[in-house]
Amino acid sequence: MADVLSQAQIDALLNAVRTGEKDLNSSDADNQKKYQKYDFASPRKFTKDRIKMLNGIFENYGRVVSSRLNARLRTNCEVTVESIEEQRYYEFSNALTEGDVLALIGVDLKGKEKDAPVLFYLSTNTALSMMDRLMGGEGAPDDHLDSEYSYTDLELQLYEDLIRDIASVMDSSWENYIAVHYYYDKTDVNPTLNQILGVDETVIIADMKLQFSNMSGRMSICMPGELLMDIFAEISRENPVRRTAVEDKSEEIFDSLRDSRLEIIAELGGTELSLRDVYHLNVGDVIDLGHSKDSPIYLEIGGYRWFSGRMGTHKKNMAVKIDDVCYQAEQRSE
Repeated sequence: MADVLSQAQIDALLNAVRTGEKDLNSSDADNQKKYQKYDFASPRKFTKDRIKMLNGIFENYGRVVSSRLNARLRTNCEVTVESIEEQRYYEFSNALTEGDVLALIGVDLKGKEKDAPVLFYLSTNTALSMMDRLMGGEGAPDDHLDSEYSYTDLELQLYEDLIRDIASVMDSSWENYIAVHYYYDKTDVNPTLNQILGVDETVIIADMKLQFSNMSGRMSICMPGELLMDIFAEISRENPVRRTAVEDKSEEIFDSLRDSRLEIIAELGGTELSLRDVYHLNVGDVIDLGHSKDSPIYLEIGGYRWFSGRMGTHKKNMAVKIDDVCYQAEQRSE
């Protein structure tokens, strides 16, 4: 049975439509949360923690590349990570055209060269703008560039020089996890015809944005899934060694800090006096701190409250007995 609206409800609905609070063209289906479909035929290989770790690695790599390009191109360049996604290789290769150029980067892991290369892609407009800056130009983008533009031999040499330089600093972004060496291998001028990886092979694609003063471009890095699995397996094997090294180092640090001296201030209370009252103070006068004798006393280290306790004596000396530790930053700043 259909719901029947009262006259008051009808008036409220018409008023909402007139004021714009209610849009009759919008449906509840549009407001529902959209979920990404999970493909059980090809399950994900990399967890969110792995993707998060890769995001941190490429963010560090972007900062290194930014400083490198700033020096080479004599202009301000900011490289940021836009996305790190697990995909199939055909999703990457289908976006390429016949005029696109790929740089193949070899990987040396623990002295063993891996067969599957890392693929570097610079959009044509971005690469030409960077080459123009290398030759002394301003790097102005060409808005009328043909989508099937083919590089000249000179441009391919400049392209190779650029990618060789960019790839050479990739090692440093991984050094906190594992020693891996990346080196320029060759340039593929027609990646749509060459079968570099299997079409259904799992890859990680890092899309990075290059922002210059007069244009913005895109760089994509495609890493084979099997290569990353080997790298993550090697990182997992090295974790116990790295953890022991960190623990040993922390123990050495604490040994050197144990004899350090810290100033601890016990705050008994506080009050405000006028300059006239302070001028007339004499020996024996009592100042009310507005703090009862049973109220807690706070111990400050470095200007922050770290402990609370009670005032007392110890071996005929004034002392503070610690009752509580202020673990939270909010408690310390109160």
